[in-house]
Amino acid sequence: MHTPGFQEEDLALLHSLQIAPRVTWTDLSRVLDATPTALAARWHRLRSSGLAWVTSYPEARGDDLVTSLVEVDVAPGHRAEVVRLLCRDPRTISVEESARGRDLLLTVLTPDLPSLTRFVLDDMAGIAGIERQRTHLATAVHSDGTNWRLDALDRDQQAVCEQLAAAAGPQPGVTPPRDAEALIDALARDGRASAADLARQIGRPEATVRRQLSRLVGSGALRFRCEVAQLASRWPISCTWVARVPAAERERTVTALGTLQELRLCISTTGDTNLMFTVWVRSLQHLMRLEQLLGERLPWLGIVDNAITLRTSKRIGWLLDDNGLATGEVVPSSALASVVR
Repeated sequence: MHTPGFQEEDLALLHSLQIAPRVTWTDLSRVLDATPTALAARWHRLRSSGLAWVTSYPEARGDDLVTSLVEVDVAPGHRAEVVRLLCRDPRTISVEESARGRDLLLTVLTPDLPSLTRFVLDDMAGIAGIERQRTHLATAVHSDGTNWRLDALDRDQQAVCEQLAAAAGPQPGVTPPRDAEALIDALARDGRASAADLARQIGRPEATVRRQLSRLVGSGALRFRCEVAQLASRWPISCTWVARVPAAERERTVTALGTLQELRLCISTTGDTNLMFTVWVRSLQHLMRLEQLLGERLPWLGIVDNAITLRTSKRIGWLLDDNGLATGEVVPSSALASVVR
């Protein structure tokens, strides 16, 4: 099956939504020189075809949440069933199948360390076909997909979108509302849903939902992210590196990696290796040049392993098909409940 690509107008729209995921079409029309109706229609086409979507997930604050990367080795003949079961688990927010080094790489989000312990030591042990797993606890998340950009807007357009995002973003002193679990779950399925849409979905008065939504967004307890189908983008290849960095060089290394346009994820971890990062690149040749650049600019960065992602079956709760398109089916993170606990 051929995966459809993006038009230039699509990329500009998506770059805008990466910066300000809940911006109104009216506000955005002044940035992109298009009518609100045209922008809404374009977004509907992208979303209904699985090419793009907006989701939400909890913002880690202090010790509220535990983020982990879990490498999994699977016995021959069991991969499909193991992937299916892990994709259905609300603790695994992302599931990737790798070319080497491990069969699967899971991103796991749990409310606390005991919850992670139950997942990796008890529940995963009960899944037939899982032979081994190695867990890397994140000690710091330096960058993630929320920070990645398509680079389709000029500087002035980006600045306006950033202003719109700031105006509609977290505000000092605002706390999340109580009894908002249904609202939070609905936003994971559609991060751009309006108060009217959400009210219909969860069966509450629109005025109540509008107040709760305002407090929830204003509290900053949720992060909103515009995602795109990777194979349809200009960066169809994903590679994850596992590295070892001297403690004295960690800050400088993280800062340098943060300047890479290709960077999708950068996490400090526990264990013998203490840094994992993921990039999206245009080609294998691009990947080779990037690896050479890292070797020249960061000679102390010890690459222990790297693996290309063959397929992503789940990304931030959304289930994807074999072409990386969103199926429309979402398994919200179990950690979302921590937003209002």
